Amino acid sequence: MAFHSPFDIQARPNRLFAQALSCLLFVLCVGLYIQTSTKRHHENVEDRVVPNVHQLMGGIHASVLEPAEEDDYIAPDNASKWELFRHSMIWKDTAASGKRFLISLLFLVPAVLLALHIGLFPYFGAGFLRFVLFFDKIVALSLLPILFILFGIDEASKIALIVIGVAPTMILDVTQMVKAVPREQIVKAFTLDANNFDVAYRVIFRQIFPQVINSLRLNLKPMMLFLFAGEMIAASDGLAYRIAIMRRHMGMDVILPYVLWVAFLLYLIDLSLRVLNRRMHPWFQS
Repeated sequence: MAFHSPFDIQARPNRLFAQALSCLLFVLCVGLYIQTSTKRHHENVEDRVVPNVHQLMGGIHASVLEPAEEDDYIAPDNASKWELFRHSMIWKDTAASGKRFLISLLFLVPAVLLALHIGLFPYFGAGFLRFVLFFDKIVALSLLPILFILFGIDEASKIALIVIGVAPTMILDVTQMVKAVPREQIVKAFTLDANNFDVAYRVIFRQIFPQVINSLRLNLKPMMLFLFAGEMIAASDGLAYRIAIMRRHMGMDVILPYVLWVAFLLYLIDLSLRVLNRRMHPWFQS
C-alpha cells in the first residue's frame, strides 16, 4: 500500500486504517490517565483526585446499584439487579435531568416555526427579527437570578434557562436557512397554484428540515450546559446536582463515571438524530 502524506487532500485511507486512527486518541487519553493515576497512587495510596481502576469500579457500583444518600429506599435482600438499578442514584438523576431536557426540546418547536415565519413573511421579519437579534446577545446565565425570582427554584426556572439560552440562536440559524432557499422555488410554487402556507410548509420547511435537525444536534451541548448551570445552583436531584454534591466530598470516583455517562447520553441522542436524518432525508447531503 502506497503511503500518503496526512496533508494530501487526495489521500483516502482504507477502512481498517481509518478506524485505527479514530481510536488512537482514545487509547492515548486512557494510557495517560492510567499513568497519572499510577504515579499519584505510588506517592499517596489514598489519593482520590485521580482514582485508580479499583476506585472507579467502586464508584460505578455505588452509582448504578446503590440509592442516593438522601433517598430512604431500602433494598430487600432478594432484590434483582434491575430492581437495584431502578432505585439507584444514576437512574434517579438521569430521569430528573432527562425530563427537563426533553421538555426544553419541545419548547424549541415553536421557536423553529417562528423562525420559518420570520424568514419567509416580511411582516413577521419586521416585527420579530430585531428583537431576537438583541435578545440573542443577552447572556442567558445573567438572567438566572431573575428566573429564580419569577419562577422559583423548581423545574420552570431551569427549563426557561435552557430555552432562553438556545432558542434565539436557533431562530436566527433557521431564519438564515429560510432566506438561503432560492427565490425561484417560491415563485415556481406560486405558479403551480400553491398558497402561502403551501409554500411555507410544503416547500420551504420540508427543504430546510434536515438542516434544522443538524442545528439541533449542534445545540445539544449548550442545552446540557444551561441545564447543568441550573441544577448546580438550585436542585435536589439531577446529573449536575450529583456532580456538585460529589465535588464537596472529593468523590472523583463518582464524578468521572457521571461525566462519561452524560457524554454517552449526548452521543446517543446525536447518533439518533443523524440516523433519523438519513432515513427521513436520504437526498440531503450535509
